[in-house]
Amino acid sequence: MAERLQGATADRVTAVVVTYDSAGVLAPCLTSLADAGVPVIVVDNASEDASRDIAAAAGATVIANARNEGFGRAMNIGMRAARTPLVLLANPDLVFDEGAVAALLAAADAYPDAALLAPRLIEPDGRHFFSMRSLLAPYLRNEAERKWVIEGDCCAPFLSGACLLARRERVLEAGGFDPEIFLFYEDDDLCARLASAGHALVHVHAAVARHLRGQSSRPRPGRAFRARWHLAWSRLYVGRKWGRAESPWPWMARAAGKLVLAALVFDRKRMERFGGTLAGARDFLRGRRALDREGLDGGGA
Repeated sequence: MAERLQGATADRVTAVVVTYDSAGVLAPCLTSLADAGVPVIVVDNASEDASRDIAAAAGATVIANARNEGFGRAMNIGMRAARTPLVLLANPDLVFDEGAVAALLAAADAYPDAALLAPRLIEPDGRHFFSMRSLLAPYLRNEAERKWVIEGDCCAPFLSGACLLARRERVLEAGGFDPEIFLFYEDDDLCARLASAGHALVHVHAAVARHLRGQSSRPRPGRAFRARWHLAWSRLYVGRKWGRAESPWPWMARAAGKLVLAALVFDRKRMERFGGTLAGARDFLRGRRALDREGLDGGGA
């Protein structure tokens, strides 16, 4: 019976996991997917560690990119390679609880209007991650930063890209993840496009996944600067794309002040972070594309 159930699952859903120096967290993720009977495509962004070997040893199909294509572009590659009607897009630092995938599949049957469904994400401190706002949903106001306690399934204007069960054809017909975005805010943008097209986005409370958050790639000198560069650039790009352009000057000024303070005490980590924020915003204002920074062209992925 278990084998028949796993076979049925394999016919319906394929997991797509994007890796970039993810060897430290990948094996538990792949094990939890294997236990659920889900075949996996690992799209590796030119890792310099054992990520590809770990994926191959776990029985995953490995697509080895010659260079780092970024998160969304690599996910698009994996979605196009999949052949099942559903794709489970997952970060490598995610582990699925027993029954989580089955709960997501049951929800996909129960909510046929949903293009994206997401599990309940639990972080290492036990906190339930549920975003209280989105850059593209300014009508969600929560100035007091009250915690939202979700007690069941619900529609949402935004679902975290850490884990999404997607109806493959609907997402690809909508263009997949925006290939202009190398990293950050690609999930906000995709959710907004699908919602604008009339598709529901559903949080599935019975499906639980454990998320290490921020552990998908091992630390490396310069990585914080690069991440903050893309965080600032993508925020401005997505805001402009959706007609919600904001003035970057207030938060650039705050970042500059923090950079000066970090320099005064020779705090290299904070200098790297705030320097990256300033550089990303500056380059966006100067018209530089994220793909130019990464040496990528705008086609394909």
